[in-house]
Amino acid sequence: MKNITPASRRTFIKGSVAAVGGVVASPWLHPRARAVGANSDIRIGVVGVGSNVKIGGKGKQDIRKFRKYPGVRIVALCDPDRRILDAQAAECRRLNEPVETYSDVRKLLTGKNVDAIIVTTPNHWHALVTIWACQAGKHVYVQKPASHNIFEGRKMVDAARKYNRIVQCTNNSRSATGFREALAFVKKGNLGKMLCVYGINYKPRASIGKAGGPQPISKSIDYDLWSGPAPKAPLMRKHLHYDWHWDWRYGNGDLGNMGIHFMDGCRMAVGADKLPKHVMSIGGRFGYEDDGQTPNTQVIYLDYQPVPVIFEVRGLPKSRTVPAGAWGKNMDAFRGVRTGVVVVCEGGHLSGNKIFDKAGKLVRQFAPTTPEVGANFLQAVRSGKASDLVADIEEGHTSAALVHLGNISHRLGKTAGDGEINERIAGRKELSESYDRFKAHLDANGVDLKTAAATLGPMLTVDPKTERFVGDFSDKANKLVTREYRKPFIVPDKV
Repeated sequence: MKNITPASRRTFIKGSVAAVGGVVASPWLHPRARAVGANSDIRIGVVGVGSNVKIGGKGKQDIRKFRKYPGVRIVALCDPDRRILDAQAAECRRLNEPVETYSDVRKLLTGKNVDAIIVTTPNHWHALVTIWACQAGKHVYVQKPASHNIFEGRKMVDAARKYNRIVQCTNNSRSATGFREALAFVKKGNLGKMLCVYGINYKPRASIGKAGGPQPISKSIDYDLWSGPAPKAPLMRKHLHYDWHWDWRYGNGDLGNMGIHFMDGCRMAVGADKLPKHVMSIGGRFGYEDDGQTPNTQVIYLDYQPVPVIFEVRGLPKSRTVPAGAWGKNMDAFRGVRTGVVVVCEGGHLSGNKIFDKAGKLVRQFAPTTPEVGANFLQAVRSGKASDLVADIEEGHTSAALVHLGNISHRLGKTAGDGEINERIAGRKELSESYDRFKAHLDANGVDLKTAAATLGPMLTVDPKTERFVGDFSDKANKLVTREYRKPFIVPDKV
């Protein structure tokens, strides 16, 4: 908005909050954001405190992390669950951190006492909070995955650029692990030609149970605010918090929960700044019947050139028959890796920050030189340069989009027998080998694919420039690039 007076500006902000979501496309005004200098305290608000009073979650973890940095003050907390919010506020005050508390993030963002926010909400809120914060002149540190869908991620990038805000998205592959340094060694040709890049997320998840009908919502929770952009639907799972990860309306499955860390590393390995031309998924939810919707066992094929990315998700125990001490010999450990990135080359392979020769012997290990992502975010806020970020929002968006591509193929898929799947993937050696590991994992857990068929997703064609699908199945696939938003929590086309 142009030529607006201070008085009218205050009236506008007051009205937008009082309406509790009257105008959402652009309810904030950016120009009067406080400049953060090298010697200024950075005042942080945390949006999404956690999922449990005692354990907390990412919000509580980030509070503990950021309060340790010099020149940082936690000044505001926001969560629609008043019980969790009040417990964390009491903890902050016990540590002599006076904080303001909010149930509605829109009210937090109108305040002048916050320079930056940490977003640790469920995935379906990431984009809208980030966009609103940029419009309000706040910098943003948003937890993985950047977005709930592809459209949202691009709008987050647009908002960061338009309002010149520092927006960092956390993915472990870009933190201080030594992975970047080991990858640089490989890219110099020290292991010969790169053959394939694998993302590995072998992390057992227990069943979330079967609710058997709508569940009561705790009186401490403002369920309208919790639902936000998603439908305000009856709670059809036993636990509102955390188990939203396995519900498509709010989460993105384990591919978007833990897997995104390594999906990001896979993209770093192939050096891609855009989406691949094709994507395909094989997967399913096996081993139990519960209220979860997302697959717990999955293989995603991303057709990057000159080498593909193959991502493997395992959500069941490593085996019902193999002793715990034999994990490394079980098919559920790929080259000894349970979670991480494996880059296979002619002369050996990379795993994390380690380099191995063709015989599997460790030949070199790299120490990190990359700054820790939290400290790096604060550095960029002080410098005002997005180029200082090790994990800029555009990187977060592109990697999260790979998660969404794989899940879209799965959601459009149909159950198929082993023969049909083998026929569809014939000629793709690495994908066939991953599918064999997929089957071995299920067999070790007593899952018979003859009675519990896998879902075979279509091989979808992607236009990397538009970040949309083309060709066969594109009409249905493009509907999942975005979602139906619930008023007034609408992610705008123009930020």
